[in-house]
Amino acid sequence: MAKLDGRVVIITGAARGQGEQEARLFTAEGARVVVSDVLDDQGEALAKELGAPYVHLDVSREEDWQAALAAARTAYGRVDGLVNNAGILRFNALVDTPLEEFMQVVQVNQVGCFLGMKTVAPALAEGGTIVNTASYTALTGMAAVGTYAATKHAVLGLTRVAALELAHRKIRVNAICPGAVDTPMSNPARLDPDADAEETTRALDELYRKLVPLGRIGRPEEVARLALFLTSDDSSYITGQPFVIDGGWLAGVTVI
Repeated sequence: MAKLDGRVVIITGAARGQGEQEARLFTAEGARVVVSDVLDDQGEALAKELGAPYVHLDVSREEDWQAALAAARTAYGRVDGLVNNAGILRFNALVDTPLEEFMQVVQVNQVGCFLGMKTVAPALAEGGTIVNTASYTALTGMAAVGTYAATKHAVLGLTRVAALELAHRKIRVNAICPGAVDTPMSNPARLDPDADAEETTRALDELYRKLVPLGRIGRPEEVARLALFLTSDDSSYITGQPFVIDGGWLAGVTVI
């Protein structure tokens, strides 16, 4: 039996990057997924490949969440899990960040996670799961990504509150906290059809060789495997927890 046989899971930001790998892995493990994103062409193509429904979902809009939930119920009759993966990153010094930019990141990363849980949790079957995508920066600071870090700290707080409030229904809520991962968000070359994405991956590995104890940037499929663990019965006694997946980056620095 596959790890997610028959489970229905909504995955946000599933058109590419970590969300795409989660959708692929979950499907391979027997789940029936709902692919959702604002990147409609890519999302629809992936959904067609996986034999899954696609729904346009701007996670900052409550009506889009209601439509996504309705699509899952129409396609499968129920919902067992949610992976709040969608997110955006902006680089800026704190004192140089325009309020408009700050609020844009908050709306997607923080409000999107809140609305996802608010909308989907009441519909989850008993024993359901929610996996929120926080970040390495939810547990520490990092210069030039203050807005992103603030929202990811908030996601971790929301995760813990939801875990407490939903435990009576045996719904488990956990957060994954990736470090640097080779996705279009951190490797823009993956968005350029003329660029050599593998070459930039090698360059990123070299960049992180001294920062990360394991000596390379993370791969989205590695994050997907953590999301699978937290959605499956393998993590049946785990809730309200952050799971760092960063190659050891948070552990500290090497000075020799």
